[in-house]
Amino acid sequence: MNKIRFIILTLCMISTSLKAQSLREAEINWLSFESLNDSLASNPKPVFIFIHTDWCVYCKKMLNEAFQDPEIIKKVNQAYYAVQFDAEQIDTIRFDAGLFTNTEKRKKRGKYHSLAKILIGDNKPVFPVSIVLDNDFFIKDRKFIYLSKQQLLKFL
Repeated sequence: MNKIRFIILTLCMISTSLKAQSLREAEINWLSFESLNDSLASNPKPVFIFIHTDWCVYCKKMLNEAFQDPEIIKKVNQAYYAVQFDAEQIDTIRFDAGLFTNTEKRKKRGKYHSLAKILIGDNKPVFPVSIVLDNDFFIKDRKFIYLSKQQLLKFL
């Protein structure tokens, strides 16, 4: 009887481990800017940045649809470091020997983080924003629009 319990317990543990591994592979490996700094220093490769806001319906749609697509997940995880960034966040970010902040003490619609302003550039902020940076962290391409799964794959 104990052997049967042991076998069942072992099979359950293996199944749980395989499910956890499958779930990790089924999502984009989003990094923070701080983690990105370390990753770029050890292994340079292009960067994909997705800038969004809490109130943006199309941002949520991309997060819930396009970024859940297995082909996009595979492409992003293999070819890029990926960063998901809330343009209105108030956290201070240390990146590339710089300190970036939002002048607001709490999140406010239309009050953007200084790093978001730099990445968006002189363009009017229209969300979502998808940006591809090359190995040297120069902007290779930037889209200020909702991208469907097919459009995002083409963009990448």
